[in-house]
Amino acid sequence: MTDSANLNLVRSIYGAWERGDYRSVEWAYPEIEFLIADGPAPGAWTGLAGMAAGWRTWVSAWEEFRVEAEEYRELDGERVLVLNRFGGRGKTSGLDIGQMRAKGANLFHIRDGKVIRVVLYGGRDRALADLGLARDADAADPPG
Repeated sequence: MTDSANLNLVRSIYGAWERGDYRSVEWAYPEIEFLIADGPAPGAWTGLAGMAAGWRTWVSAWEEFRVEAEEYRELDGERVLVLNRFGGRGKTSGLDIGQMRAKGANLFHIRDGKVIRVVLYGGRDRALADLGLARDADAADPPG
C-alpha cells in the first residue's frame, strides 16, 4: 500500500522541522488554525501570521528546540496524528528536556492538499484522550 498524499505532506513538513526549518508555509491554508492545547502557553491563532506568532510562543521557552517524529498515524481522510519527541533546554530553568524524553503529538487537519488546522500537544496522553484513541505503553507520556 502506498502512502496517501496527506501522509506525504505531513512527512515533508516534519522533514523540514527536524532540520530546524520552520520558515516554510506553502503547505498551510492562508487562514490556518494553529492551536497549542497544553503546556506553559496554550492558545489559539488564525492565519499565517497567527501561526508564526503561535510558533514563537511555543519555541520561545526553549534554547535549541528540536522535534523528531516517532510515528505517523493517518486517522481518516483529513487527519494525520504525529507522535513526536521534542527536546531543547529551558531558557529559565536550563533543564534539558531531551534528557527527560519529552513526548508530544501534533494533529494535522488537511483539506485539498493544504493544512487547515494544526494542534500541538506537549503531552501524548491529552492528544490520545482528545481523539478517543487507546494509549499504549510506547505512546504514553513518561511518568513524573
